[in-house]
Amino acid sequence: MSRESPGRIVYIVDGARTPFLKARNKPGPFTAADLAVKAGQPLLNRQAFSAKDIESIVIGSVMSNPDETNIARLIALRLGCQAQAPAYTVQRNCASGMQAIDSAMKDIQSGRHDLVLAGGTEAMSHAPLLFNQDMIAWLSAWYSAKTFSKRASLLLKTRLSFLKPVISILRGLNDPMIGLSMGQTAENLAYNFKINRLSMDEFSVQSHQKLAMAIEQGVMTEEVVPLIDNQGQYYEYDNGLRSDSSIERLAKLKPFFDKKYGFVTPGNSSQITDGAALLILASEKAVAKWNLPTLGRLVAVNWAGVDPGVMGLGPVHASIPLLQQHQLSMNDVDYWEINEAFAAQVLACMDAFNDANYCRQHFTLPQAFGPLDAARLNIHGGAIALGHPVGASGARITLHLAHVLRQQNAKRGVASICIGGGQGGAIIVENGEVAADAK
Repeated sequence: MSRESPGRIVYIVDGARTPFLKARNKPGPFTAADLAVKAGQPLLNRQAFSAKDIESIVIGSVMSNPDETNIARLIALRLGCQAQAPAYTVQRNCASGMQAIDSAMKDIQSGRHDLVLAGGTEAMSHAPLLFNQDMIAWLSAWYSAKTFSKRASLLLKTRLSFLKPVISILRGLNDPMIGLSMGQTAENLAYNFKINRLSMDEFSVQSHQKLAMAIEQGVMTEEVVPLIDNQGQYYEYDNGLRSDSSIERLAKLKPFFDKKYGFVTPGNSSQITDGAALLILASEKAVAKWNLPTLGRLVAVNWAGVDPGVMGLGPVHASIPLLQQHQLSMNDVDYWEINEAFAAQVLACMDAFNDANYCRQHFTLPQAFGPLDAARLNIHGGAIALGHPVGASGARITLHLAHVLRQQNAKRGVASICIGGGQGGAIIVENGEVAADAK
């Protein structure tokens, strides 16, 4: 029996996400705030309470544009939440959406709030292009120049290189402490755990196949709300899905991060994507007051740090101590959602869980923590097929896990995510209906 986190029980009442839209070399049709609002409006409209009854709003986002400072507040007001409801934005790189859930969960556990809207949003296609330092210095001098002669002199000093932009999304996907991109850290894992290219591509094909099957079977209709852009284009499902993906097609792609020796390609990596995912969290008091259904129950969250060069192992380091704290083994977890930053990263996590030497070295365990059954992992696909809008992914996997537990009549699951910079997050979710029956 798991031990409860201190404080009050926190329920997932409901949730919704947008289709995840693949970035296609230009700004997409929606900003990050637009996406969250379009997920939140139908979500709130189907509740027994109104938007004005929401007591707090917590949103994870990493790269919101200058017009969306403290994007949580902007989203709250656009959704019709009362002006008196506080709203704040959190940032923990890839786990920002999970951090928002954790922060909202603590607010409810402490008694500060009873009804909170939490989640994440990201429009990666809108990541800005920035001036380089030479251009910034030149512009500073230009605006400081007071005479025609000084400005003329500055014009003579201009260089074409001044116009070379800093592509913020590429800069953001590099770790400045170790000088490696996230893809290069995945190559490190492939090398350390001897994961070959074929295994990565097979995992990626399966991700697409599972998502295609889930869409065909309609298992995500309660979770995904369609979008319509200003040109009338309709987006019903994640448009990065390649239902025709195959080992043969992926084999034709060249390594991207280590072009000479590497195995990580765009085909076995997550996609740069725009999307939002929101959840309504409530205390028992709010559930009783509004007679709310409960999709699931949040048990506990754990965060861990790892060497930035192997940041993809973060889920292992967050999950094992969390499960140990609650006296749970691998066999006690019915379903897993591990965000698919890279196929190599998820495969490395699976290997680490079942590696006696690794578990002995890092967790002082006498043996491996245990094998993670692939049949219970990301059963409807993951970020390789549907994308990884960094601010939203942690919220998406938590929401989707709650739906999986309900659909499968299962009791307990873990959602976990690796974090650029060398961290990991994990959250235990329980199916309230099954948990109640088991008491």
